[in-house]
Parts: sequence; C-alpha cells; structure tokens
Amino acid sequence: MADGFGILIAAIGLSYVYAFIGGFTDAANAIATAVGTRAFTPTQAVLVGAVFELLGALTGTAVALTIGRGIVSPAYVTQSLVVAALLGAMSWSLITYRLGIPVSETHGLIGAMVGAGLALAGPEHVNWLGVLPILVATVLSPALGVVAGMAVLAVAWNVSSGINRSRAMSRFRVLQRLSSVYMAFSHGRNDAQKPMGVLTLALAVHFGWTDIEVPLWVIVTVAAVAGLGVAAGGWRIIRTLGLRITGLTPDQGFAAETGAATVLQLASQVGIPVSTTHTITAAIVGVGALRRWSAIRWTLVGQIAVSWWLTLPATIALGFAWTVVLGAVTGGR
Repeated sequence: MADGFGILIAAIGLSYVYAFIGGFTDAANAIATAVGTRAFTPTQAVLVGAVFELLGALTGTAVALTIGRGIVSPAYVTQSLVVAALLGAMSWSLITYRLGIPVSETHGLIGAMVGAGLALAGPEHVNWLGVLPILVATVLSPALGVVAGMAVLAVAWNVSSGINRSRAMSRFRVLQRLSSVYMAFSHGRNDAQKPMGVLTLALAVHFGWTDIEVPLWVIVTVAAVAGLGVAAGGWRIIRTLGLRITGLTPDQGFAAETGAATVLQLASQVGIPVSTTHTITAAIVGVGALRRWSAIRWTLVGQIAVSWWLTLPATIALGFAWTVVLGAVTGGR
C-alpha cells in the first residue's frame, strides 16, 4: 500500500504535469490569432506567449485559492482525491488535444474534482455554492467574449475609417502584437493559477494546514512550468483557433484578443476561474461574424460547442473512476 508521502509526491508531480499540459494545449489561447494573421511567426508567438504566460501567473493567487478552497469540503479532501482529479482532467485534455479540439481546462478540472468528491465523500460534501459561481462564470464568459470582441472591433473600425485599408491593417498588425502580449499575460493570470491551487490543496492535506495560502515557491515553480508548456506549443489547436474557424485579419485578431483578455482580467481580479478557451474562441467567432456571417465555419463551431458540453460530464466520470481506482490502491488516503 502506498504511504501518505508517496501519494503527496505523486500529487506534486501531477500538478506540474497538469501545469505543463495546460500551457501546452492552451498555448493557442494566447497566440493563435497572432499566428493566423501573421502578426507573429509561430516561433515568435510561442516565445512571447511563454514569457508573458509566466509573468501573468506571478501576479496573484485569487483564482488558485478558489480552486483550493471552494469545490470540495476541506475535511473530506484526501491525497487520492487530488491525484484522481488531476488524472481525470489530464486524461480529457490529452484526448481532446489529440483530436485538435479546444476545450476548457477549467471545466475539466472542476468536473474532475466534483467527480472525485462525489466518489469519496458523496454529493452532500461537494461545495455546490462554491461550484455554482464558477459554472455560471464559465457559461457567461463566451457570451462576454463575443460582446467584448465585437465592441472592440466596432471601435477599431470607427477609429480607422478614414485611413487607407492597407495602412490600417499594417497598424493593426503592430497593435496585435501588443494584444497578444495582453492575452498571454491574462491567460497566465487565470489559467496557470489552477494547478497552483491543486498543488496547494495537496500540501494542505498532507501537512494539516487549516488556512490555505499559496506558498511563494509554488507560485514561481508552477508559473515556470506553465511557461515551458506554452513554449512547447499546442500546434493542433493553434491551427483550429487561428486558421480554421474563420479567416482573420489583423483588426479582427486585435479585437478578439483585446476583448477576451479584458474578460479574463476581470474574472481574475475577483478570483473566478473561467475558461480562457471558451472566451477567446467566442471572441473569434464574434469578430468573424461581425464582418460576415458566412465567413464562420459553423460546422466546426458546432463540433467545438459539443465538445464543451461533453467536458463536464466526461471529467466528472473520469474523476469518479480514478478515485475508485486509487482508493482501492491506496486504501483511501
């Protein structure tokens, strides 16, 4: 039977793997539109994304604390629950990455933690009041992404209306480099904090912490690993977001990134983990539809939407299953 320290080491290791996978598969969130409009070359976009993902992840812990405190009643959290939740979330991320479909890392982790909590402690010990605002925000974030992207694009068109189109696109290409930095920073501030929260939860369970605070070394190391994941690049999803949903021009890319990043900043400020994938994908759809409705590949958008709706039930089931398996192996520790 594995001892408690061994399970802690597994939880720590998996937290870092999850941070890397999150950066790897979610690299597209920060850099896909810049690649699609040729504001950056793929190599430039990956390097910029990695650096500002790291910097964004260092700017706060509000989202991490929500993950660590708000999903399952702390008295019923075990190392097995943490490990099972990570395995469930990572399993789904890798499956969907293989298919080239962008899905929500937030949905995946929340679903897996809920599934693990249901298996270990029952529905009465899942903090539904903590889960509900996260789910509401995750549903609202795509709508806000659409609105924000369209609003920024409308303003951009108004400001540039008297400028030669070729010159305007050249200027927007420069502006999009800045919006890509903003998006990468915002992505790091929200998404990279999720593995920080899970890792801190594992440490709190093992050492019996009554007040969960994210240690500085956790912030720095998880941020660095997430940055490495972005540097590795998730090219399948970059192709889907940057090239396949709709053909993007620099003004559209700038608007989509600026709108989505602003939504992420607002969510991070209040400590709500939202889906960066949903937000930027919706913003891309919004700016594409504002130019021409028929320019959107709606069949692909429909496939992505189905995968979004499948994520929660799939990861709840995976989290539940992994908890049962690990409980048998570890004796429920």
